[in-house]
Amino acid sequence: MLQEVELVRTSATVAVVGGGVIGLGVAWRAAEAGWSVTLFDPAVGSGASWVAGGMLAPLSEGWPGEDDVLAFGAAALAHWPDFAARLAAVTGVDVFVAGETLTIAQDGADAADLHTIADWVNGHGHDLRLLDRAGVRALEPALARTVRAGLLATAEPAIDNRRLVTALRKAADDAGVTVRPERVRDLTELDHSRIVLAAGAASAALWPGLPVRPVKGEILRLRQRPGTQPPPTRVVRARIHGRPVYFVPRDDGVVVGATQYEAGFDTAVTVAGVRDLIADAEAVLPGIGEYELTEASAGSRPGTPDNLPLIGRLSDHVIAATGHGRNGMLTSALTADAVLAELGGQPLPEVATADPHRFGASTSSGGNR
Repeated sequence: MLQEVELVRTSATVAVVGGGVIGLGVAWRAAEAGWSVTLFDPAVGSGASWVAGGMLAPLSEGWPGEDDVLAFGAAALAHWPDFAARLAAVTGVDVFVAGETLTIAQDGADAADLHTIADWVNGHGHDLRLLDRAGVRALEPALARTVRAGLLATAEPAIDNRRLVTALRKAADDAGVTVRPERVRDLTELDHSRIVLAAGAASAALWPGLPVRPVKGEILRLRQRPGTQPPPTRVVRARIHGRPVYFVPRDDGVVVGATQYEAGFDTAVTVAGVRDLIADAEAVLPGIGEYELTEASAGSRPGTPDNLPLIGRLSDHVIAATGHGRNGMLTSALTADAVLAELGGQPLPEVATADPHRFGASTSSGGNR
């Protein structure tokens, strides 16, 4: 019986619509498991996945009351070691660029928030460590002297998003995924036995009523120049004038992000966005003003009403893998595993809160497959 099931599965065809890290990860894992996979995207890896910092930080972003978001993020983080090891084994690429995340406070209110986060997250069985001013500067001496406190997450690493995109593309190619550089405009035109909708912010256009919207985010890529202070060795997160700012190390410098706007599909980089990012970055790392600005870019991240993605069946033939917001890198490993399990008819319990039907009838009004 098992052999018959395997034969049925390996003869099935899967169309993956969308070629960001989610679509690429799903396509690779499905092809590796024996499915015949075709990935549709006119420009694989060039969307929001190319414009990202690469933080894997669900714990330090936790806040009391957001239990489902914390649990989902922690589960997503737990899927990363095996995913990264498997990817490194088939491509030789190590995607990690940092091993810890440090969140800092610049004033008393922010310091109080760090205590709130630590108490709540640690109460859920995780490990966040509060640091005083001296403790923060001992870890990252280049930080501004105005830093008052910190929160260290030793279990929160970071990856290079572009290295990940490149490695996933190679893994997918090697596993036999067929890439068709085409834009899918109607899912009913696809005759595959299964369809995975991983089109990010464009997913709602293919399944009307799906609660996914574009959220604009701008980032900067800065290169260290000779004689300047080295970038932080950890992810550093802060809030300046109410705006979040983060720093993620790269081999030649640092990624600084990110603005967040409700701006539709506008991906133009604005003067105001760059100005705010640079000003906030200098408030945290004063020496960064001497770095070279090598790139300013923007992407449309797929947001949902409750900041959880949409993963699961929309119909007998269509599986959603979208709505990951600004946590696409964090959730890519879990999503690939979850879709593979869904294809096999055994949904993962870890993604129950990401059920695409949780918002009611609006998610079931769009497709007819």
